Amino acid sequence: MAYQTLYITEKEEIVTITFDRSERRNALTPDMIEELIATLDNLSDRSSGVLILTGRGPAFCAGLDLEHLQTLMSKTHSEHNADAGRMARLLRSLYDLPLPTIAAVNGHAIAGGMGLATVCDFTLTVPEAKFGYTEARIGFVPAIVSAFLTLQVGEKQARDLLLTARLISAEEALEMGLVNEVVRDVSVMERACHLARQLLRNSPVSMQATKQLLSAQVKDRLDRQLQAAVEMHATVRSSEDFREGVSSFLERRSPNWPSRKRGKANNHPAEKKA
Repeated sequence: MAYQTLYITEKEEIVTITFDRSERRNALTPDMIEELIATLDNLSDRSSGVLILTGRGPAFCAGLDLEHLQTLMSKTHSEHNADAGRMARLLRSLYDLPLPTIAAVNGHAIAGGMGLATVCDFTLTVPEAKFGYTEARIGFVPAIVSAFLTLQVGEKQARDLLLTARLISAEEALEMGLVNEVVRDVSVMERACHLARQLLRNSPVSMQATKQLLSAQVKDRLDRQLQAAVEMHATVRSSEDFREGVSSFLERRSPNWPSRKRGKANNHPAEKKA
């Protein structure tokens, strides 16, 4: 298969997928998502090996591409639902992949990019990387990633990250348990390859069985949450706030949320009784 958005190599049973859209900070497009799904499907039949995800250039992955965001405003609910379903399938495929997975985070990992980085079994990062689920800034909802995030850090931390839409440092991500290691003394890819070789010394059957066991423990919960998340994703993409959020982001201005204007119009203080 010829890839347009990915660069894939394999050496000593270490498969490396490099996001290859550095001019767009490796932002996700429908084609990129489909290529990632196809690659993971091919790897799911492997009996041994390790997968490393990384990005070309200064960013790991900046989330959905701005040009793709523009097209979302003209889609139907069913199209939104299918689009969200593909993102859910991508993250679930990565989460359930039988092979051990390592994210070598070479730069900022934002929104869906943070999802890809933290769903991996191991997340290694450069110190200067920033992480964040910034969807609320553009009237979006981080529905798909929320199912995995609550598993990783618990509801209280998840509410913090998702509702504030703030960026966090690599160190804070480490403290939260979203990152395994902040790599300082060597390149993040060198450290990832060292870890991959360490994993390859283990029994492939044992590691696959362990991953299968861990996935099975949360399967029913993830099935329910992702189904609800896909529907919520599609519903919010059809909202006025989403259209305003994307427009204001692309026009580099502050959003004027329609839902806030409606709220003020309907907010009549109760009359005080004598």
